[in-house]
Amino acid sequence: MLATMDASQEPFKPLAVSLDLLGDRWTLLIVNALLGGPKRFGDLQQDVDGIAPNILTQRLRDLEAHGLLLAVPYSHRPVRLTYSLTGAGSQLHTVIDALTEWSIGRSGGEPVAHQACGTALELRSWCPTCERIIDVATDELHHL
Repeated sequence: MLATMDASQEPFKPLAVSLDLLGDRWTLLIVNALLGGPKRFGDLQQDVDGIAPNILTQRLRDLEAHGLLLAVPYSHRPVRLTYSLTGAGSQLHTVIDALTEWSIGRSGGEPVAHQACGTALELRSWCPTCERIIDVATDELHHL
């Protein structure tokens, strides 16, 4: 079961809170499988290769409890559910994209490219107020 850290704990560490929720072997793979739209349990079992049914059930319950997915019944006898990401769950696509690109870079694989022009995509931090790319290595950052 995924534990949660309370933001009131001292000192509050956003990365630790995120990893506490998402850092197990299966959670981001489940979220990734749901990025394409709602799925049933059997579809998720096929898409998340190697996950045991009891682990999938628990991770789905945890994700729902933390507001990252919705479980909507499509059958009441027996109860069967369709799973879809909430807005908060969908926001994890950038995390998944970043981890995927990092892994591709380390393995020497082909980067993800823009379909329209074929240029390799780059993930960057952007300040909408200054309208500029932020270099996290040299610019001072702080959490709001």
